[in-house]
Amino acid sequence: MGTTTRNSNQLDWRGEFRDSAKEALFRRTMQAHDACQLRHALVVATGLFLAFGLTDYSLLGLSDAFLMLLTMRSVVAASFLLLALAVWRRPSLAQSPLPINLACLLAISGLLFTIPLRTDGVMTNLASIVAASMALYLFIPNRIPWMLAGNSYLLGGFLISMVVWSPLPGGVLVNYVLLLSFVNLLCLLTVSRIHRLQRAQFDNLLEERSINRQLKEEIEHRNKMEQRLRHIARTDELTGITNRRHFFKLAEQERRRARRDGTPLSLCMVDIDYFKSINDVHGHAIGDLALTVVSARCQSVLRDSDIIGRYGGEEFVIALPLANLTTAREIAERLREAICLTPLEVEGMLLDLSVTVGISRVGDGETSIDPGLLRADRALYKGKKSGRNCVVVPRKITSH
Repeated sequence: MGTTTRNSNQLDWRGEFRDSAKEALFRRTMQAHDACQLRHALVVATGLFLAFGLTDYSLLGLSDAFLMLLTMRSVVAASFLLLALAVWRRPSLAQSPLPINLACLLAISGLLFTIPLRTDGVMTNLASIVAASMALYLFIPNRIPWMLAGNSYLLGGFLISMVVWSPLPGGVLVNYVLLLSFVNLLCLLTVSRIHRLQRAQFDNLLEERSINRQLKEEIEHRNKMEQRLRHIARTDELTGITNRRHFFKLAEQERRRARRDGTPLSLCMVDIDYFKSINDVHGHAIGDLALTVVSARCQSVLRDSDIIGRYGGEEFVIALPLANLTTAREIAERLREAICLTPLEVEGMLLDLSVTVGISRVGDGETSIDPGLLRADRALYKGKKSGRNCVVVPRKITSH
């Protein structure tokens, strides 16, 4: 009920959208349909126009009047076929007032031309006028004002022709007028209803498309939010690397794979030297910058298969798949050099950065990475006690 009322408020007396842009969009959408309808109507009208030539012959015989009517019907039929061909090549002509109304004018004039030449075919003339009036409303894709104008010309010409060339009793003429008026009213109401239903369907289609578009945008927004939340859940906000929880998940996956395949897996604990002094002297903002720079330099020397995460505070942890202690030490040394060789410029001053790295290998019989991390942490602590800025490898791995 609400939808019907809303659609009615959007339409004018012609059954067209009050919004000209919306009406233009509707007409563009209906262009192919209107072109097809007009072509079919013109072809059918051509056949009917020529078929009525048989009626002319039965009433007039092979007379001059018959030949004149035959010529008129041939001209109208040829015009219809030419317009149908033009619409087939250019569908936009189906919504152009000029060619459609010229064809209607020619057809109506041809029908009216038959009345003075067939004065004794009153019922045939009446049937032709009724059929033409219905066709103007129901089969020609025209706008209602043009339909009314064409039918006014048709009815006015018919009544004048009947009065001049085929005088009828007043009561009969009144009956003809009432009949034609009823046909016009019925057809007008029908075509107006069709126009309104078409536009109501079109409006519902636009609304459905809008809802689908909004739904699609909402789904895309939700997907982006889910991706964002997953990224936040797995990533350290400051450095952009894997956070501690996600690191342990990935490292455990690598441990299981290494145990299954019989390949080595090494771990590194990385600690920024004198980080508390950096925070105390230069402030937490510079401390955060140092963390970001160190994490970026670590990533620059790691392999694609390596996993780095922020362990907490100024500590980072790295998993090195397919790396024994020798390979792990080489990687750790490159990492340490990448960090300490380039000072960090802070407020016009150069701030030296360095890290201490403890290394261990996950034992073949170990069921978690915790023992390996503990050994790496002990090696790290040993490196800090021995002067920092170094890589320390434990001498012995305890297997379980």
